[in-house]
Amino acid sequence: MRISFLPSRPVMAAALLAVAGLAAACASPAAPPVGPPAADTEFTIAVLPDTQNYLDYTHQTAEGFPFDANEMFLEQMQFVADNLESEGGEIAFVSSLGDVWQHQTLAMDEEHKARGFERVPNPIMDAHFAPTEKVKTVEMPKAHEGFSLIAGKTPFSVVPGNHDYDSMWTSAKFPPQASSPAEVDPNDLKTSLGVVHPGGLDNFRSVFGADTAFFKDQPWYVGSHDGGADSAQVFEAGGYRFLHIGLQFDPPDASLEWAASVIAKYPGLPTIVSTHDYMTKEGERLPNPIVDGHAVDPINNSPEMVWEKLISQQNQIFLVLCGHEHGQAWRVDDNAFGNPVWQVLADYQDRGQTAKDAGVQSAWPVGIGDGWMRLMSFDFGKEVPELTVETYSTYYRKQSRDMAEYAGWYKAAEKPDLTDEAFHEEDDYVLVLDDFRSRFGTP
Repeated sequence: MRISFLPSRPVMAAALLAVAGLAAACASPAAPPVGPPAADTEFTIAVLPDTQNYLDYTHQTAEGFPFDANEMFLEQMQFVADNLESEGGEIAFVSSLGDVWQHQTLAMDEEHKARGFERVPNPIMDAHFAPTEKVKTVEMPKAHEGFSLIAGKTPFSVVPGNHDYDSMWTSAKFPPQASSPAEVDPNDLKTSLGVVHPGGLDNFRSVFGADTAFFKDQPWYVGSHDGGADSAQVFEAGGYRFLHIGLQFDPPDASLEWAASVIAKYPGLPTIVSTHDYMTKEGERLPNPIVDGHAVDPINNSPEMVWEKLISQQNQIFLVLCGHEHGQAWRVDDNAFGNPVWQVLADYQDRGQTAKDAGVQSAWPVGIGDGWMRLMSFDFGKEVPELTVETYSTYYRKQSRDMAEYAGWYKAAEKPDLTDEAFHEEDDYVLVLDDFRSRFGTP
């Protein structure tokens, strides 16, 4: 199914209701309904990748930036709110893939200090991500404002990305060699920039914890671990009941064990997993070289370890969503039971055409996000179920496929070896779920 397109749905719905009401007022008494209403076999999951550059306090007019990038974030959240199933649209679930905001408040978290880890200065990374209280006064409040637009209206999940932790410090095990952008070797970022590591989740829990008003006592919020850093939701759509599990950044074994226990409580439910760090834009289950959680702290699992320990071992998991790595990709692998698991990456934080158009100049490309997000539409009315993946900008109000400038703006930085058509297909494609009914039954 191709989305027919969401921005017009609330307006169309209102118009149709008005016409129907007028017709009913003028008609003779209605005949009793004939048979049950047709089953709703279609729905959409809205996927919000890495919104950090919208909320970054340095990307606001108060800091001298030419526009308030956080207005783009609110516009995106309003689009989602307007197109929820509860508002007459198609969106049945919302998944935020982490890195909601940009900055941290601590130079290093106390837990890693107590365990003997050491932090070293990092001239480049510290210049961009120095701890600041403005994350609490600017970035986190705006995140709360945006998600308040959908709160109480739909089931949703937010997972912590590395930027959402209280600290993101450079490990003494992997010190940086570069002291300026000119010294950075793009082919060896790990040596040039060192390796940073996140720690502490007090900030995240204060906005998205299990006991916040967003989730506490919500019947669809069915479980949490580590104060809400890992969470579970159940939602109904397309004639099925789905389980969704959100996992923290490079989740430790305790998170994976908790996730397996939740799946055991909901046997037979088709299950979706969202996590921040899982796959590169080349489709490999590898960590970002400068944010390699397992390399710094072995308690954290690498993406491949998450696959081996949890995802491949749980036959109910059929879809994995992730962000973190700048770009897009998908892959499918058979799990330990011989069934396919679709794994989908989307992260548009580096897209900064809006900054270029505003005249922003910098030694580094200035990423904003340009309003791009994912819309994943399921159609269980077909003989073989399909999942249509589309990419839409709430700023440009266009799908990627319908934007003539799309490849010219973004391809060179993301996938320069592709043709323009192949680049479009990275953000606009259909996955055929040919085993779905044999695994999970009929609606």
